[in-house]
Amino acid sequence: MNLTVRGLNDGVFKKFKAKAVEEGMKLGEALTQAMELWIKQRGIKPKTSLLDIKTFNWGEGTEKVSTEIDKILYGE
Repeated sequence: MNLTVRGLNDGVFKKFKAKAVEEGMKLGEALTQAMELWIKQRGIKPKTSLLDIKTFNWGEGTEKVSTEIDKILYGE
């Protein structure tokens, strides 16, 4: 993929490019690694599932609440 990026800091880019050359990497490879690391560090969270929700006790007298809610939503 070819890409044009505007607004890069010249000094940072020159250091980045020099480090890539020092490591024997192509600039695209180094940039890909840098982006992957940045994404990982930002902690992009996977989508959660309803299966991840933990059950809990609503207290005495609420044993049939789920059934009652189903009746309201879906009828008998």
